Amino acid sequence: MKFLDLAKVYIRSGAGGNGCISFRREKYIEYGGPDGGDGGNGGSVWAEAVDGLNTLIDFRYQQHFFAKNGQPGMGRQRTGKDGDLIVLRVPVGTEILDEDQETVIADMTEVGQRVQLARGGNGGFGNLHFKSATNQAPRRANPGQEGVERTLWLRLKLIADVGLLGLPNAGKSTFLAATSNARPKIADYPFTTLHPNLGVVGVDNVEFVIADIPGLIAGAHEGRGIGDRFLGHVERCAVLLHLVDGTSETIVEDYQTIIGELEAYGGELADKPRITALNKIDALDDEERAAALAELEQATGGSVMTMSGVSREGVQEVLRNLRSQIDADRLRHKPDTEAEPWRP
Repeated sequence: MKFLDLAKVYIRSGAGGNGCISFRREKYIEYGGPDGGDGGNGGSVWAEAVDGLNTLIDFRYQQHFFAKNGQPGMGRQRTGKDGDLIVLRVPVGTEILDEDQETVIADMTEVGQRVQLARGGNGGFGNLHFKSATNQAPRRANPGQEGVERTLWLRLKLIADVGLLGLPNAGKSTFLAATSNARPKIADYPFTTLHPNLGVVGVDNVEFVIADIPGLIAGAHEGRGIGDRFLGHVERCAVLLHLVDGTSETIVEDYQTIIGELEAYGGELADKPRITALNKIDALDDEERAAALAELEQATGGSVMTMSGVSREGVQEVLRNLRSQIDADRLRHKPDTEAEPWRP
């Protein structure tokens, strides 16, 4: 299945049916009077977050979603049939944006969440609705209300607890493959990862989700390389794991490149809790490890962890640190009081 995280859709709700002008005319009924029914309501367009989807690829092959119109009213006080609604089934984590790609209409973060995107038009009143003591034979009926037509964007942001950051070939996919059942593509050339991957990681009998995104390079916010469009997939993460290649000759520059791209991306991404890890230490001797670690700690101004996705040295310690950051984030966002159940 191909990965698609941005799709453009065209939606239109159904128009309401017209009201009917009709009079009851039967042989043995002297005062028949008006009996025109109301028109049916047009179908609405909804979006629903469903389980089991992790891509918007379905919306590449179908972009137009038009709900049915309501049927017009009929004589004998018969109301027209309502138009069938349409439901867009989207993955959890999908943002629904207006045509300007900036105004957020809805953020689908929970399974079963539903939102109305376009309301169907109301059906028009038939002449029976206008009957009164002073107007016993009305010859008027209302037309149905027009539907709503909109152009929307769907943008998927994966739901994960940890986001992996780093330059191409920093060892992100190797780390994900070593700690989970995910099988991302691993090779010795840059940009092996072309789309985000998710993996479920377990440590100390507790599981959490890690998202691996394509590597960033200097100028990614300007569109260089694959660009920074995949950074949206780690915006929802509780903590970021920044992997730095320990075999690189420019460790400090590599670290500062990623930090600069996070700051250029904007939002709250640069302020998220972040763990920096010196990766690929299995390829370094003790002196090289110490020199690289000291150099990176000086650049970060804090502690740096060491690990190797190949030999799995230090991996468990990194996972435990990530887990503690996730627990702290959930504690910060835990509501003070439980919401009261909704009552009609």
